[in-house]
Amino acid sequence: MSGCLFCEMDPERIIGEDELSYIIRDAFPVTEFHTLVIPKRHVESFFDLYQPERNSIFRLLDSAKMEIQNLDSHITGFNIGINSGASAGQTIQHCHVHLIPRRD
Repeated sequence: MSGCLFCEMDPERIIGEDELSYIIRDAFPVTEFHTLVIPKRHVESFFDLYQPERNSIFRLLDSAKMEIQNLDSHITGFNIGINSGASAGQTIQHCHVHLIPRRD
């Protein structure tokens, strides 16, 4: 979609992908290695994703988690978050899933 930050993503920011979704580091990270998994199709809500897109996102979340743990042995946990709708804190109206590493 024209004008959508995630639809017009700079390919150099993409650190992983499959046919339906891609991975980037968050531009405004909560913690180091804060990562986003984003469907390639423009869809605003997680609830509007097709099942293959959901499967893709979950596969890429697993892949990103393993990579992040390999980069930082101090990680002791993760938050996985989806804001759906402006009132829920969604600031970019293109579905995306946050993977936020946490450390003690």
